[in-house]
Order: sequence, then C-alpha cells, then structure tokens
Amino acid sequence: MPGTSLHEARLYAKGEDQETTCSLCNHRCRIREGKTGICGVRKNVGGTLYATTYSLVSAEAVDPVEKKPLYHYLPGTTTYSLGSIGCNFSCSHCQNWHISRNGNRVRLQEILPVEGVRRAVAAGCSSIAWTYNEPTIWHEYALEMATEARKQGLGTVYVTNGYISEEGLDELSPVLNAFRVDIKAFRDDFYRSVCHAHLEPVLASTARAHEIGMHVEIVNLVIPGLNDGEEEVTGLVRWIVDTLGPEVPVHFTRFHPDYQMTDRMATPLATLEKIYRIAQDNGLFYPYLGNVASHPFEHTYCHTCHALLILRSGFDSRIIGLEGTRCKSCGTEAAIVRNP
Repeated sequence: MPGTSLHEARLYAKGEDQETTCSLCNHRCRIREGKTGICGVRKNVGGTLYATTYSLVSAEAVDPVEKKPLYHYLPGTTTYSLGSIGCNFSCSHCQNWHISRNGNRVRLQEILPVEGVRRAVAAGCSSIAWTYNEPTIWHEYALEMATEARKQGLGTVYVTNGYISEEGLDELSPVLNAFRVDIKAFRDDFYRSVCHAHLEPVLASTARAHEIGMHVEIVNLVIPGLNDGEEEVTGLVRWIVDTLGPEVPVHFTRFHPDYQMTDRMATPLATLEKIYRIAQDNGLFYPYLGNVASHPFEHTYCHTCHALLILRSGFDSRIIGLEGTRCKSCGTEAAIVRNP
C-alpha cells in the first residue's frame, strides 16, 4: 500500500475483534484488521482505520473548468486539478482505470494541503478540483485543502460518482462549492452489473448536495444499448426537474470504448441529439452534449428568449450574452456562478 506515513481516517467506528466500519461512502464497508475497504485505500491497521493515500497525488494539472465538465460554475476560468488512486466503484467502462484500478503501479508525489492551495493561487486558478479518480475516498485530504482554499478565496469542486454518504457530504458542506456528479444510468440493474453499486444512494447524495446549497451539474455518459433508451432518459430528466429543478445543467456525453467495454461503438451523434431534445421537451433548461467538439448543443442559451449566452469550442468558452448572471437580451437569470 502506498504512503510514507499513516493518516487516521474520519467517519468510521471501531468494533469487536479489531473490526472497523467505514461510513464515508454508501458501501459502509466492514473492514477486518489488515484489510482495506472496496476503495482499496482505506485500511484497518490494528483496529484503527487509516487513509493511506492522504496527500499522495497521481495527477496534477491546471485545467479549464469546462473540462470537468462544469459550464455554469466560474465559466472561462481555470481550476487546479488533483487526483490520487483508488475508487469505490469498479466500472467496466472506466476511462481512468490506470489510476482507479491499478494504482499500485502509478508513481505518486506528495503535495500537502497548504502546498496545493499555494500552487493553485500561483497558477492563477479560480478553484481547486479533486478529480481523475473518486474524491470521496480522499476525504481527509480534500477536506483540509478545501478549508484552506476557501480562506484564500478559491472555489472548490468535487468530480464524483456521488456515492458519498450523507455524513461525508455534510462534513464537506461548509467548504465544498460545486458537486459535479455522474448519474451513470437511471436503473439499478445497470449500477449493479456495470459499476457494482446502486442507483439510489447516488440520487440521494445529489439531492442532498443541492439541498445544502452546492452548485450541482450532472453528467450522463450515454452508452449505446445500455442506458440510451427513451423511457430511461425521460425518467432521469423528469427526476432532475422534479427533485433539483429545471435549471440544473445536465451533460449528455458521448461514450468511447475503453477498459473492459470495448465491444460497443461510440455513441452516434443522432442519439445524443435526440436525447438533447427529449431533455428540452421534459422541461430541462440547460441540457448539453459532451465529447462532441464544436457542436451548437455545447453552447449556453437563455431558456426564455434563446439568446446565445456562452459560446464554446471544445474546452474554450467566451461569454457574449451575459450581464453578470443575467441574459443581456431579456434579463432572465441564467443560474450561473461567476464568483467563487
């Protein structure tokens, strides 16, 4: 297991026979002495649970915030992005499998929380994002860095699968601004067979993040033949509109074959365009298409007068139709966060 020192975990309970129960994510793993949870990085050593990847970084970059993707949170800015290793899902189509599933082969560097914030400020970033692998299992590190980041006026972002527990999310709530969550499908059998998890905890955490005031954006990776049916897409959109509100941005993203799912083709553009219109027809103000460079459905339009508000090409964006957060043409509030 990587790491030069042990950092005691938060959100766990000690039991009999040196067993621990982790309550950070909704797997709520019971972990025997010497073993790790499903994530592979939270380890029971002598009856104490440790976060073995605390401050250990596999990937560091300055990214456009649009790459996360976040289209309504600090558009046009950069975010200091960090990832580690491990994951509490085991998705067959994972595109970061080399760090989520085979982390012991990855070279890691240590970046302490204060140093991470210093690097973000020095790079001129407006926010810090914990991303690339699942940030939930990096809880202690992200919590400490986010606390320092907010003191320095930086925004904070989780790019997450949404399996964090209510306890974990509530502990982060004072210092986490944006919750960019994958809702991978709207059927539990998909989650069970493809991700080895369940749908309901993801919906619950997404609703909770919205309830406690985090900026929420959703990604739905559209996989041909698995989660692209009209009935399923309609159900997902209606849940979002009814539970979170029509102004929550949703990115319907093109699938590319990877990892253990190379038997399916990339998502046809016509399928994505159909889903975009289903989303609009069911009341969603801000649907987007992802992984389809230079497509008009990447842009942000006013949901009232349909004026062009933000023009995008790939990860580049240009704000052209906003005064603050309102449409220049009709004055409608665009549900966009401009300041950390």
